[in-house]
Amino acid sequence: MSSSTSSSSSFSSSSSSFSSSLSSSSAPRSLAPYGWDAAWEAEFAPYAAQGLLPGRVVRVDRGQCDVVTAEGLVRADTAFVTPHDPLRVICAGDWAAVERDGTPRYVRAYLPRRTAFVRSTSSKRSEGQILAANVDHAVIAVSLAGELDLGRIERFLALAWESGAQPLVVLTKADLVPDPVGLSYLVQDVETTAPGVQVLPVSSATGEGVDVLAAVVTGGTSVLLGVSGAGKSTLANALLGEDAMAVQAIRDVDGKGRHTTTTRNLLLLPGGGVLIDTPGLRGVGMWDAGTGVGHVFSEIEELAEECRFHDCAHQAEPGCAVLAAVEAGTLPERRLDSYRKLLRENRHIVAKTNARLRVEMRKEWKRRGAEGRAAMEAKRGRAR
Repeated sequence: MSSSTSSSSSFSSSSSSFSSSLSSSSAPRSLAPYGWDAAWEAEFAPYAAQGLLPGRVVRVDRGQCDVVTAEGLVRADTAFVTPHDPLRVICAGDWAAVERDGTPRYVRAYLPRRTAFVRSTSSKRSEGQILAANVDHAVIAVSLAGELDLGRIERFLALAWESGAQPLVVLTKADLVPDPVGLSYLVQDVETTAPGVQVLPVSSATGEGVDVLAAVVTGGTSVLLGVSGAGKSTLANALLGEDAMAVQAIRDVDGKGRHTTTTRNLLLLPGGGVLIDTPGLRGVGMWDAGTGVGHVFSEIEELAEECRFHDCAHQAEPGCAVLAAVEAGTLPERRLDSYRKLLRENRHIVAKTNARLRVEMRKEWKRRGAEGRAAMEAKRGRAR
């Protein structure tokens, strides 16, 4: 296999400023700050026997990647770890086995992932996209510059729980909500949307909450997620204590802006731990996240156990505890609508690669169609 020479020069120029802080002249003596531990070392043993060098992938772009090793920063070709399955391509956060020399060097393999954050590239396609690997915390950045989109937060949370990471919602630009009472209500709204998840208001401009966030992410690997304009790069700079990430101006009228980060970058935090910054996501498609949806809507799942029928769809069935909670006002109808929507979307995505589920869904559609026709016939009969 040969490397892509044309892409090499553009990758080199676009990442020079990012790579400077990780150059071989400042090579770390140990990979421990990047998350290397005895378990990873044991996993790597077969590759060490082959003379390969362990390292963590900090950036991937156009068939090449930057890998931080005990010898410093290494640029390597990914031709050997670029399969047809998009979920198996190497990404930021992976632990790689790299050749010790050669021009170019190659990544020969990567270790099995402990966690992986995956989304669907489009709800109309069955392709998944892996955004980060071996992550402990999924930090979901939500801007307070505009109206809160609780449904989008629920999507991010479902994927975060499914990844195996611990979610954390960070409400950025808190300084734009000067009223403490108003800010408190916004935090409560998100806490209701995110049961079991810490919700932290933060202002990169004033420093409010940054120290608390830094303490949470210390010692592990965190991935920073959110849509364009959420303030991720500014937040990353605040955590790093330097302007490592470029920041675009955001329109005051609606809080929107262009993508600042264009690749996923793994950055070493000064207080310990590493941060993976990601580009702003235009879409957050579900990807086999049924368990994650259950975590996000845990109160609905608990209510469902009290329904009369074990397969209750919470639509119009008698003895439905979920509908009773909506009627009583203890469960917001918006939550139930969002729950149904995410389950439908996730089921649709999974069915594209699961023949048995496709058959079950067709049977369900036929049954509902027959019930609908029977109801219409009965209605016509009464009208006569």
